[in-house]
Amino acid sequence: MDLILWRHADAEDGTPDLSRELTSKGTRQAEKVAAFLRPHLPDDYRVLVSPSARTQQTAAALTDHYTLAPSIAPGASAKSVLQAVRWPDAGGTVLVVGHQPTLGEVAGFLLGCNGSTTSIKKGGLLWLNRRVREGEEQISLRLVITPDFL
Repeated sequence: MDLILWRHADAEDGTPDLSRELTSKGTRQAEKVAAFLRPHLPDDYRVLVSPSARTQQTAAALTDHYTLAPSIAPGASAKSVLQAVRWPDAGGTVLVVGHQPTLGEVAGFLLGCNGSTTSIKKGGLLWLNRRVREGEEQISLRLVITPDFL
């Protein structure tokens, strides 16, 4: 199973939190990352998106075929994200568009960082892969990238 954790791009400050939209910088960040992802994604990938406006706008730069997942809203736990994606049994590729620190907690947990959180910059993503080889689970980090490198 491949799991892609994509933090929403740069967003406006303000309240209510779920209504915050992308800035013009955030829109450019989302478009850059989406353009990079398109040729690398398999045809049958799934996208789960937090119900916030900024995550939906980030995902929309890539596709309009995504599922809103209230269980990955701001403040969600790493466990709720992993349950939403059905880790590790779902198979295939799942892209999660969400928030810090939750996505960093998911990455830290899967990479065995002993409770540490991985920081993901706005608009950045981590691509993880899980496989079983000779009866042993292996998690590999396939890619880490931020919009400023694209």
